[in-house]
Amino acid sequence: MKTYSNRLAMSMLSQKIIVFFCLVCLSGTVLQAQEKQIDSLGLLPVYLDEVLLIGHVKELKYQTGQKPLATLDEYLEGAQKVNMIKRGAYAWEPSLNNMTSERLVVTIDGMQIFGACTDKMDPVTSYVDVSNLKEAQIQSSQQGAVLGNTIGGGINLTLHKNKFENNGLTATVENAYESNNNLRVIGADVGFEGERFYANGDIMYRKADNYYAGGGEEVEFSQYEKYNVSLNTGYKVEEGKRLLATLIYDEAKDVGYPALPMDVSLARGIISSISWEQDTFLGVLTNWETKGYYNYIKHVMDDTQRPDVAIHMDMPGWSETVGFYSQANYTNSNHFVTIKADGYYNRSYAEMTMYPNNPNEENMFMLTWPDVRTLNTGLYLEDLISLNNKQSLLLSTRFGVHRNTVADDFGFNSLKIFYPEIERTNNRLLKSFSAQYKKDIHAFTVSVGGGYGERAPSVSEGYGFYLFNSYDGFDYVGDPDLKTEASVEANTAVSFKKKNIELKLEANYFYLPNYIIGVVDSEFAPMTIGAQGVKIYTNLDHAQLFNTSIQTEWQPINRLVVKATASWHRGTDSEDENLPLISPLAYKTSVSYSKSGYSGTVLVNGNAAQENFNPTYGEMQTDAYTVVSATFGKRFFVAGNNLYAKAGVENIFDVNYTTFTDWNSIPRMGRNMFVTLSYSIN
Repeated sequence: MKTYSNRLAMSMLSQKIIVFFCLVCLSGTVLQAQEKQIDSLGLLPVYLDEVLLIGHVKELKYQTGQKPLATLDEYLEGAQKVNMIKRGAYAWEPSLNNMTSERLVVTIDGMQIFGACTDKMDPVTSYVDVSNLKEAQIQSSQQGAVLGNTIGGGINLTLHKNKFENNGLTATVENAYESNNNLRVIGADVGFEGERFYANGDIMYRKADNYYAGGGEEVEFSQYEKYNVSLNTGYKVEEGKRLLATLIYDEAKDVGYPALPMDVSLARGIISSISWEQDTFLGVLTNWETKGYYNYIKHVMDDTQRPDVAIHMDMPGWSETVGFYSQANYTNSNHFVTIKADGYYNRSYAEMTMYPNNPNEENMFMLTWPDVRTLNTGLYLEDLISLNNKQSLLLSTRFGVHRNTVADDFGFNSLKIFYPEIERTNNRLLKSFSAQYKKDIHAFTVSVGGGYGERAPSVSEGYGFYLFNSYDGFDYVGDPDLKTEASVEANTAVSFKKKNIELKLEANYFYLPNYIIGVVDSEFAPMTIGAQGVKIYTNLDHAQLFNTSIQTEWQPINRLVVKATASWHRGTDSEDENLPLISPLAYKTSVSYSKSGYSGTVLVNGNAAQENFNPTYGEMQTDAYTVVSATFGKRFFVAGNNLYAKAGVENIFDVNYTTFTDWNSIPRMGRNMFVTLSYSIN
């Protein structure tokens, strides 16, 4: 593997140089500047479905029901349209609009990043920590196309950046403990902010033992250890011109996955970027931002800690991406236009070596990702039009060129077993269009919209070679000649806001031509011991998804807030069979109160029984459940600085339950008590 790593690094260097010179392209904007300009035009907000505030907002975090040092996965799980697929206690996979990662675009501060695990044990979200982040911007369906080609939407994890406010030296020390899995969390943040320069560094360390489900059942192989270090700096060259740089190093080890037959001995991510921001450009453009970035991911699956392994396997994977985006705005009396050009080059490589128990037998080796190289370039245009002070129309489109190449000869010849006429390179033109209309009618806001989008098959769907799926027990093989999957979507929402109450009803419908999913092929024998057979990734004629929800927020008295949400979902394929991992009826209610630095929240959430499941994909029916949790926080002043304390109990009644997103029905965590302390020096 040293030979491959050296070859990959040398090749990537030349690619980085080429992409660096591409940074002269145009487009896009900083979110805060966008909001100010949109407000000045009197436009109705139509950009983001939801924004989850995460890091560096200490007062807010301690006045809500969220654990301040919760994992990013736990923050995302609190979003209205996001579910988290769990294979253990670590690295949950986000699902948006009941669509998993292949149909989404998930970025870190606009940067494309791809996991290095063929079993999806390292989603993009696992390579950052809440200490790095400011917020998670969640954009449904084609609203997420600003980040890249997508079907279900996009999630952008924005990094914390200072604002040259001359705050001088600041520092924060944070510590947390959770009883159920003996989780220890410690972190520190040190920064300096002047009028022309800022620098901020932080470190976060987490270590957990196995957790216990409701009733005291130990969930073996659910331990993990992780640390994350980041540095971000900024220099104001002159008024209105800024140079920024970011570096994140994230490493997890000894990560158990109780729902899978293997664990992870190492998951390492290096994420870096340099960007230029300029308030005006060429006289007519504003908020010009150009960023170049590079990230490297290494992931090693390991089964050496598992008892009674039939045959030992090593399964390392690598993913390396270099890219850019450049974006700017144009504004006139009733138009707010966003222009964005972007591109990335990714290399994905994964292998498997099997070591027979009989030393006289030869080791078995195969490439599960055969050094697939992806080049993607795109242009995104968006126009937010003010029709009058009560109506607005948002139009957007994206055109992209997507090119896959199989670089490894051994891997290419392996795929020829299934596809004798396979070509090394596959080119696709990807398109998306959307329109969203909003109107204020007294206390009501009405929104209707629709869109069309396309996405290329993922590396696994196109080029995966005998990828074992423990959920349904089949080996999966990709098809490089899959048709481009598409989506035709319609959505509507009605909201009411008056004095102390808000109410929102919304629904969306997706029709998905050429839906990609694994289908059994009885002609081929499985490679994995105990596998039920082989599935080939195939295009179905279509699939369809329907999501609907109701949300309400009521403030009966000052400082008391009651929130409630409920949602219902349905997904079927062209044969009217249930799609996998579709949420049943779900609900969540919270009551929060805050006063004089004190805060408290009681949270109730649950699902109805999962009735529309499909055993063909390994699903089992999950029972209905209800979980109750509570938190209490207090803000103190010590030596003129802020000390925040928060404690709580999750799953108060120690319910033993599993949900539709729990891989192989592993049970969720039982009763868990936590305490968090944070001391900030300003």
